[in-house]
Amino acid sequence: MVATTLDIQRHQTALRECARCPAMVGRPVTGAPVRSPVLLIGQAPGAREVEVHRPFAWTAGKTLFSWFGAIGLEEQAFRSRVYMAAVCRCFPGKNARGGDRVPNREEIAHCRHWLQRELRLLQPRLLLPVGKLAIQQFMPVAKLDAVIGRQYRLDLETGSVDVIPLPHPSGASTWHRTEPGRSLLQRALRLVAAHGAWKTLLQPTS
Repeated sequence: MVATTLDIQRHQTALRECARCPAMVGRPVTGAPVRSPVLLIGQAPGAREVEVHRPFAWTAGKTLFSWFGAIGLEEQAFRSRVYMAAVCRCFPGKNARGGDRVPNREEIAHCRHWLQRELRLLQPRLLLPVGKLAIQQFMPVAKLDAVIGRQYRLDLETGSVDVIPLPHPSGASTWHRTEPGRSLLQRALRLVAAHGAWKTLLQPTS
C-alpha cells in the first residue's frame, strides 16, 4: 500500500535530523512530501540548495525545470507533484579545484537507506535519475551516450519500475547542449512525456 502524506512527512522529519557524514556541510535537503508516481533522483545539493533548503534551487535547476516545462510541468507544478530525492541529501562541500566535491562511497552508502525507504513508501511507477552519479545507482554507466534517450524496466527490491535517465543540467557541462547529447536529451524527454505516470501528473487537480 502506498504511504500517506503523513508517513512521508515523518520520513522527512527523520531524514532532516541525519548527521552521519562528518565531511558534509549543512543539514539534509528535502523536496516537498509529495505522494507521487514519479520520483526524481538528483546527485547532491549545492551550497545554494542548503541555504534555501530546496533541491535544484539555482542555475542547474533553471535548466532542469525548463526541460520539464517543455513537456507540461513548470517549476512550481513540478515541485508540488513530483517527489524530489537525491543520492546524497547534504552538500559535500568543495573540492580542491573549487567545484562541488563528489560524495564518497561511504557517504553514498549512508544515504542510500533514505532512498530505499522512499521507494517503499511511494512505490513509484517512474524513476528519473539525473546525472551520472544518480544513474549509476541503478545501472552501469560507461558513457552517457549509451543510456540517455532510453527507457529501462528494472526489478528492484521494492518492486518493478520504469527508469528514464537524464543528464545533469549543470552549467559546467556541455553534454546536454551539444550533439549527440542534445538530441538524446530530447528523446529522453519525449519518453517521459509519453509515460503514463507523467500523464497522470498533468491531469487537473481537484
